[in-house]
Amino acid sequence: MGQTLSEPDTAKDTAYCENNFFKVGSSCMQGWRINMEDSHTHILSLPDDPGTAFFAVYDGHGGSTIAEYAGNHLHKILTKQSHYQDGHFEEAMKQAFLEIDEIMLQEESLKNVQAGSTAVTMLIKDNVLYCANVGDSRAIASVNGRVEQLSFDHKPTNEIEYNRITAAGGWVEYNRVNGNLALSRALGDFGFKRNEKKQAEEQIVTAYPDVEVRTITDDWEFIVLACDGIWDVMKNEEVIEYARENIAAGYEPEEICEGLMMKCLAPDCLMGGLGCDNMTVVIIGLLQDKPYSDLVQRCSKKYDDANKPTEIPSADENEEVVEAATNEVIVPAEGEQGPEPEEIPDLK
Repeated sequence: MGQTLSEPDTAKDTAYCENNFFKVGSSCMQGWRINMEDSHTHILSLPDDPGTAFFAVYDGHGGSTIAEYAGNHLHKILTKQSHYQDGHFEEAMKQAFLEIDEIMLQEESLKNVQAGSTAVTMLIKDNVLYCANVGDSRAIASVNGRVEQLSFDHKPTNEIEYNRITAAGGWVEYNRVNGNLALSRALGDFGFKRNEKKQAEEQIVTAYPDVEVRTITDDWEFIVLACDGIWDVMKNEEVIEYARENIAAGYEPEEICEGLMMKCLAPDCLMGGLGCDNMTVVIIGLLQDKPYSDLVQRCSKKYDDANKPTEIPSADENEEVVEAATNEVIVPAEGEQGPEPEEIPDLK
């Protein structure tokens, strides 16, 4: 789990941006960890490809250097790929991940660091979404209130991951790569990428991503990207429900990001590490060239098992439901003293 503070650092780095198509909020928090090792990116219009959006969360481990470098450079490397220029965006994302890994390996200040980072990245162009990921940060979407999973975690115990690890000379012990690393794909972690007989895609730990492709339609509401500090505590469905109910209540995406992190924060670090990690959340509201109030209204709708809308609850009902869902931000166990929470948006 790593070293932890005596009390969590709940200061938040929060930001927002929007245009006609996206209303984006983000926030990150150090929490109980000694250092903040995450990085994230939200770009509504790429400089090299105006009108195309890029979002990402990078969860560093062993230090912040790899996550920070990726946050500053991966999207730039992506748009320079020949595959990108040819419109083959899925392949461009795969090659961009491998290229940035190779660049960092040659970088004097990075090649010897014992650090790595997950990466869950998203390119949205002409209403088509390309989500590339390595590691266990994750992206999901709300489609008519239902979870659409956009990435899948890379864990050493997964059959495909296990077979690659062992074929490259590694092993899995205590659900970790060589008994050490809890995820099986990452940027950096160059100590696991030294088998000269194997291609980059075949190393014990690889930076080669899986890419999911989706078409965004009118029933898509919002997207959540977050590090495992969120997913270790809450299920996909719980995150969608929490975000959706708070959007329906009129809260801004960045406020919901802050509330979500506080909801996941552990009252102490005696719970096997759950809720003790750095946390980063990006919420992308899909406006579809309409005002945010339209998304608020869409998230107020309830759907039956046939995915058909039922009655829209009143504002009072929404407020009551969300209050019940979010009142448990930090609750210390009986007889224990929990951390003093800082002021956060009064989500209902």
